[in-house]
Amino acid sequence: MPLADPTWSADDIVAHLRSIGVAENLTGMARFGINTATALGIGNSELRPLARKLRKNHERALLLWKSGIREARLMAAFTGEPKKLDIDQCRRWAADFDSWEIVDSVADLFAETPFWRELVDEFAEDDREFVRRTAFAMLAWSAVHLKKEPDATFLAYLPLIEKHAGDPRNFVKKAVNWALRQIGKRSMSLRAPALALAEKLAASPDKTARWIGKDAVKELTDAKQLERLAARKT
Repeated sequence: MPLADPTWSADDIVAHLRSIGVAENLTGMARFGINTATALGIGNSELRPLARKLRKNHERALLLWKSGIREARLMAAFTGEPKKLDIDQCRRWAADFDSWEIVDSVADLFAETPFWRELVDEFAEDDREFVRRTAFAMLAWSAVHLKKEPDATFLAYLPLIEKHAGDPRNFVKKAVNWALRQIGKRSMSLRAPALALAEKLAASPDKTARWIGKDAVKELTDAKQLERLAARKT
């Protein structure tokens, strides 16, 4: 097969992925909590450069997702076109989520859709562990990358973080913590309310909320983080 290029179909990509998969990598992936049931054993260090060569293609991404193969679904996340996604497609993909890795990769794509805030609100109230994680992974990603979004957007999400800080499921609590930390590190004006919430959670009688709060307090009071924020325009 020739070098990857944007004309490759979903079938071409899947065939290529199958040809470069390394079964011996699956054990190591599993140790990191990656669901390897449909995995071929290819790391992101190979998948992301491949995605850059293939470029964005919405229809092809939908077909890659339908394959059910871990690596093909990651390629769908990396090469999808967020402005062409509709909200029902996002819901259908979310129903397939079975790994934190898939969630975090697709959350980046979802966070660039015009309706990302609607998805955050909806997914946060969903009882499925990986769907709820998606809401907070989207928040964390958005706080870092959506530079034009006003701080008020993220300030308004602190009550949602507080609401779900007691969810003890591993992949949810880590994402809630992640979202709180990234919002607090976005700007000096957001640091104060995020830190206040973190301190409140740190004093909670709930074990999960307490862990989320203490971990966030540690990062939001770190001297290097404070220097970085102070050096930026707020």
